[in-house]
Amino acid sequence: MKRRLAAILVADVVGYSRLMAADEALTLAALKARRKNIVEPLVRENGGRIVKFMGDGVLVEFSSAVNALRCALGLQEGMAETNADLTEGRQIKLRIGINLGEVVGDGTDIFGDGVNIAARLEAIAEPSGICISGKVQEEVRGKVDCPMEDMGEQTLKNIDRPVRAYRVRTKTWAAGPLPAEAPSTKHSLAVLPFDNMSGDQEQQYFSDGITEDIITELSRFSSLFVIARNSSFQYRDKATDVRRIGHELGAQYLVEGSIRRTTNRVRVTAQLIEAATGNHLWAERYDRDLDQIFVVQDELVRAISAAIPGRLDRFAVEHLRGKAPNNLTAYDCELRGRWAFFHLAEGLSSALDWYDKAVKADANYALAHAGLGMTCVFGILSLGLPAESALNRGRKHAQQAVSLDENNPTVNAYAAYTYHISGDHRLARKYAERAVALNPNDPFALYVLGCALSYTGEPEQALEWFAKSEQLEPYASDDQRLDTLCDCHYMLRNYEKVIEIHETYQNVPAFLYLVLAAAYAQLGQADQAGAAVNEYERKRPPGHDLKSHITFWMRMCSRQADRDHWLEGFRKSGINV
Repeated sequence: MKRRLAAILVADVVGYSRLMAADEALTLAALKARRKNIVEPLVRENGGRIVKFMGDGVLVEFSSAVNALRCALGLQEGMAETNADLTEGRQIKLRIGINLGEVVGDGTDIFGDGVNIAARLEAIAEPSGICISGKVQEEVRGKVDCPMEDMGEQTLKNIDRPVRAYRVRTKTWAAGPLPAEAPSTKHSLAVLPFDNMSGDQEQQYFSDGITEDIITELSRFSSLFVIARNSSFQYRDKATDVRRIGHELGAQYLVEGSIRRTTNRVRVTAQLIEAATGNHLWAERYDRDLDQIFVVQDELVRAISAAIPGRLDRFAVEHLRGKAPNNLTAYDCELRGRWAFFHLAEGLSSALDWYDKAVKADANYALAHAGLGMTCVFGILSLGLPAESALNRGRKHAQQAVSLDENNPTVNAYAAYTYHISGDHRLARKYAERAVALNPNDPFALYVLGCALSYTGEPEQALEWFAKSEQLEPYASDDQRLDTLCDCHYMLRNYEKVIEIHETYQNVPAFLYLVLAAAYAQLGQADQAGAAVNEYERKRPPGHDLKSHITFWMRMCSRQADRDHWLEGFRKSGINV
């Protein structure tokens, strides 16, 4: 096996599962034709070697990064020309990733980090887009005529170090971004350069670094359209009205802030502003020691970038409540459903209703399908929905969601949660890990990965993910995430912790009293356990009973040892199971 330096191109078809489901024979014929007429000629023309075709993808090796990028640009242009006469649902679009690195040859195949990084870059490329590593960008700069945007350092799945990535603007979408959804379904946001208040111009790099990292991290959220750094940084040190900036950048919201760094401390302030009115929607100040400067920088970026999307959704919902229901778009319905699901005061039945309206308004809206699927299965415990029909409906919408938008981190997180409650642990973990890989700063994605681990014999690791999630978005006293936290501590035999969490919980759902009863019973507190069972009976949804709830619990646990542990607690609390 010989090692060598190579430029690796990995391409993959966007929405391949959806295309195959629509017309398998037509899709396979179209792929075969494009391989023969577009892929193979362009690879030969640019001196490359097709290592292998992989179902809907291809792995190609080049001796030159310039040739690899030229081939990629040709592929996207050729695909666009062939798609011109096809309806949107039949178009074949590619994502392409390119990396320059060391590979190991084994006969005709190649392996190594050089290949793995190219594959991960392909996964974060936009439809009809190209994503290249920093090493490729250094080689092709000034040699290939195409604009490139710095995406910052990306954390890629199973790659032990961050990789600098660049977005290449191809002719097929050079005029503007291609978001996964229509621009009207996204908040548009610009992050202005944070002011350096340190009194030392040499500290400007630190302010710029914080700003650039916030832009990069916010770009991970599929619900946001973030203005590129080059556009927002033109307003550095300019006393320009925020309304004018918003208009010129096409941004509904602006983020601005300041950084003051001293010898041992750093203070960062950040504000979220509605551009049209100049109103401040959110502001926060962060004071930190500088013992570990890079750890501090990461912490600040995560905190700010995690807070803003949720605050924007809250602001949008407040405005939507004043609109007549017959004027709502699918996005408005989805947003209301999302808000109701994550805020128990709104009611889970309200979430189910809004998500259902969103799907009916737009059958191709992936996030609405994902939300509806999640609400259906969660409603089995909270609303007393019939288990089998709710599970089937929930899984159907989850599957539809990921087939419509497989690289949306929120869609993957919702699908993972649906499969988690359904007891499909393999799919729950698959989609949870994908969601975290796509956006490691989404607190719900981190939480769902913890859920996937809780019931598969890894509760200690689950608590670590729950802690990361809570660090980004602290749990509220009526937060549904506390449910799984209680379950996790029960399975770890931390019964006192279950009781402690329960005592801080407001609007406690009925099924959580069964967890409380089992915890009291394991501690030998029979009276308290009995009282908890009585409270469950008083609050349980109509049509539901102990047997159905416990059967559902057993479905969620993958290990017999955990099932036995739960059943032991229920029996000790006086429940006949």
